[in-house]
Order: sequence, then structure tokens, then C-alpha cells
Amino acid sequence: MSGQERFAAAPDAAAIEGIARATIARLPAAFAAHLGEIVLQVEEFADDETLASLGIEHPLDLSGLYHGRPIGEKSSMDTGSLPDRIFLYRRAILEEWVETGVRLDDLVAHVTIHEIGHHFGLSDDDMHALEDSVGP
Repeated sequence: MSGQERFAAAPDAAAIEGIARATIARLPAAFAAHLGEIVLQVEEFADDETLASLGIEHPLDLSGLYHGRPIGEKSSMDTGSLPDRIFLYRRAILEEWVETGVRLDDLVAHVTIHEIGHHFGLSDDDMHALEDSVGP
């Protein structure tokens, strides 16, 4: 995808998910092998409870969220817990896309990799390096 001109209407959740899954498919094998049962969900907005827990007032201020325990904090004794989840919030992503003019696929890849970075407990610098390794 090359930008805004490619869409006659706002991309739907399936389009956002498709970009995110393509990004995940390009991850280096060392990362992809440790994503396990992570669930990817695209929703319109974060719910009020999520926003309140993060101290965020407006739903367009949150484009993605990792919900789970980073790999380094997990234990073999963990049982019965829900799978880790990555949420992408479509409306916030689209708002940022329109405001910044960044290519949609680049923006979705950035948000996806940032949330995957939280799964691995990566620093912001490490997340940027991972993003660079995935490329366009």
C-alpha cells in the first residue's frame, strides 16, 4: 500500500489486520519463534476501562496495546492464564495516518512492532532496530 490515495473508503479492521500479519511474517526468525500463542485483535477504540487504567483521556490517543506478561517475566509455573494479546485500535491508527501522512502500512507496522517489543520487554531503541530489520 502506498498511502491515502489507494483507499476509496477508510480501511476496515481486516485491512489493518492484514498489514499487521504481513509485518509479523517479516519478523526475524528469532522473534517469530517466540510469539507463541499471542493473539492479534483489531478493535475500533480502546474501551473506557483500558483508557482509564492507562490515564488516557481520549480514545484516539491510543493506537495499540500489549496485554500480557513480557517473556522475561514468565514462568513455567504459569498455567491457566489467557494468551498474551496485541490490540490495534483502528480509529486511532487512521486518525494518525490522516494527520501525519505516513504510509498506512508503515504506520501499522510501527504500532505492531512496538507492541511486539513490549512482549519481548525491549527498549525503545531495540524496538526501532527491530522495525528497521523488518523493512517495508
